[in-house]
Amino acid sequence: MTNTVLDDHLLRDLLAGEASGELLQMLADHQPATTNMYLLRLCRSVVSAAGGTLTGSWSASARRALGQQLLALPEDIEVVPMRSLAFRMAELADAHRLSSLGAEAVAAAEHFGGPLCVWVGDDGPGIRAAMANLAGDYRTIAR
Repeated sequence: MTNTVLDDHLLRDLLAGEASGELLQMLADHQPATTNMYLLRLCRSVVSAAGGTLTGSWSASARRALGQQLLALPEDIEVVPMRSLAFRMAELADAHRLSSLGAEAVAAAEHFGGPLCVWVGDDGPGIRAAMANLAGDYRTIAR
C-alpha cells in the first residue's frame, strides 16, 4: 500500500475524526503521510489560533485535544525526514518556482510514489502545475 501525502487541513480532519467520505475513500487504498511543513503549520495553528481556516474558529478545548493528537502522532501517519527531501526540494523550487512548502509536498509525493492530496480551498496553481509536469497524482479533496 502506498502513502498519500495529506496537507495540513486534511491531516487536521483525520486527527479530529472529521475526515470526509472522500478522504476516507482515499485512505482505504493509501496510508496517510504528511510533510514537516504541513505538520508545523497545523501545530502553529493549534498553538496560536489567531483566526484562519485551520483551527481559528475552534474552541480552546478542541485545539488542546488536537494538540494532544499531534504530540502523540499515530505511527501509521508517516512524516518524511527533511534530509531525505532537501536536495530534491531545492531542484523542484528552482524548476517550478515553488515555495519551500510546495517543494516539500511535491518531493514527498515523489518519494512515496503516491498521491498528493490537498483541501480544495488550498488548491494552488504552482503545486498543481509541478505535479502535472512530473506526471504526479494530485488530488483536491472537499471537506
